[in-house]
Amino acid sequence: MPKRPELDPQLSDLLAGMPDFPRLDRETLEQIRPYAAGPIEPILEGRAVDRREITIPGPDGTDLPLTIVSPPDATTAPCIYWIHGGGMVMGNRYSQIDIPLEWLDQLGAVVVSVDYRLAPEASGTDLVDDCYQGLLWVAAHAAELGVDPSRIVVAGASAGGGLAAGVALRARDEHGPALAAQVLIGPMLDYRNATTSSRQFSGEPGVWTREMNAFGWQSVLAGLPGKSVPAYVSPATATDLAGLPPAYIDAGSAEVFRDEVVTYAFRIWSVGGHADLHIWAGGFHGFDALFPAAPLSESARETRTDWLARRLTKD
Repeated sequence: MPKRPELDPQLSDLLAGMPDFPRLDRETLEQIRPYAAGPIEPILEGRAVDRREITIPGPDGTDLPLTIVSPPDATTAPCIYWIHGGGMVMGNRYSQIDIPLEWLDQLGAVVVSVDYRLAPEASGTDLVDDCYQGLLWVAAHAAELGVDPSRIVVAGASAGGGLAAGVALRARDEHGPALAAQVLIGPMLDYRNATTSSRQFSGEPGVWTREMNAFGWQSVLAGLPGKSVPAYVSPATATDLAGLPPAYIDAGSAEVFRDEVVTYAFRIWSVGGHADLHIWAGGFHGFDALFPAAPLSESARETRTDWLARRLTKD
């Protein structure tokens, strides 16, 4: 196994105080899932917001829950369409929702979070189909939501970042909603799981290891016929990254996804696109979600917010 980059010292100290992360497989998944997201009420406490919980028809008619959190009296607000992380096998619409809620606080954005179906119970294109269906609903109901349809951003972390990238590709290809931006936080982009950074983070211990990543991808790909993996499922396989909305892409230097993130940004630049890439030295996967008050996490969050503010500012 190649030598790993060192962790940021403060993050390393925080991580050392946590119990070891368990292995991820079919046997342990049901035990882990309840801990993948907490309730939203403590996060909303003290915020002057309106909250709605709704269910819309999914792409195949199954229920698709959405959580909508809005500033009071939103009229032409930007919208963050949030897609949660969890390796495509766990989490729910409240997972990591504190990240987009900071954009509600600072940018006045309406936050809509989608509860897509999870693998292995759902697989193939089911997950990204759910996410795209939710985006179509948001765009069609922009006036009702108090949202400016020209300022809808798709954003997500980890698996949600990969799904956000897939949604952006599909919106481009199908002439769907014109997205103002995409924010891909440590995104899960490449099912091949074969980069140098993937090999560096093979084995235990780790927040998200190569083996965990393989389990997540295997759970999704089990529902695909043959050997072809659609780009909407694994965006790293897309042959054309031209014509996409401006992208903010980041990762830690000490994580599985580092190299696929760098490659994705490079490929956007190579066709004349906009990608703002940040690799946070010493950051492990999901560091700013797990320890938001750590100095490196605060820098990562502030930098994303500043970029979004520039993208969403009306001329």
